[in-house]
Amino acid sequence: MDFSKLNFGVDGDSITAGQQWSWHVFNTLHMASHHNVAVGSAVWYKRTITCKNGSVTTQSYNDSDFAGISDGWEPTEDLDELQKRANNCAVVHIEHFISDVKNGIAPVPDIFAFAMGTNDDINSLGDAEKALEGKTLDGNESIDLFTEAGAMRWCIQRIMEEYPKARIFVLTPIQTATPEHNKKIEKQIDTVMKKVAGAMGAQIIDCFHNSGICEKFEVIGGTGKYLKDGLHPDVEGQALEGAYAAKEIRNNMF
Repeated sequence: MDFSKLNFGVDGDSITAGQQWSWHVFNTLHMASHHNVAVGSAVWYKRTITCKNGSVTTQSYNDSDFAGISDGWEPTEDLDELQKRANNCAVVHIEHFISDVKNGIAPVPDIFAFAMGTNDDINSLGDAEKALEGKTLDGNESIDLFTEAGAMRWCIQRIMEEYPKARIFVLTPIQTATPEHNKKIEKQIDTVMKKVAGAMGAQIIDCFHNSGICEKFEVIGGTGKYLKDGLHPDVEGQALEGAYAAKEIRNNMF
């Protein structure tokens, strides 16, 4: 397959934002373009965030009063900042991506990859079976966009409906230096990610087990073999994850 004619769309969190693993995929496969809407600290699902000054709930990217998106994570009581953080989810990212394509900022993707979940709360995973009920998104009360399962189904189906010729890939989170965090990620993979991606016909790329990044060689809060702080890959880690993802995308496109 001639990847030089294919456009690559990407969404994710801080492990994906900018020129990291997906940039290596783009370069390795010599793709035509790379449009990445990933933002640090992102989760799959919508949220309501409450503080002493009030509460805010995720907006739509197309709202006339859309506040923007923030990758902030340090404690704050500023409602404007919290609104931007509540907007930092895959549901809004996908609305952003679709808007970019419609406005000519990005080309129609031939391949789209999601790499989300590292920041998701264990109590927000939701029920994969319920989230997969029905055929349509509009008016489907089974799809709870405030859960990972519901948001994941919505995002994948939204991209598939908008770009019917695109192939969709879902990268699992990588291992971190923290065993408890890794147990949470494994539960996500088994109870939500594999079920939703599989049911939607999206290819899972298992970076948690197969990318070569291993908790045993990483340091919590410090520099290890491939993680610079126990969570985010360093340059070599980005290249390693990118090489694995490129191989999986190349092999599964045939």
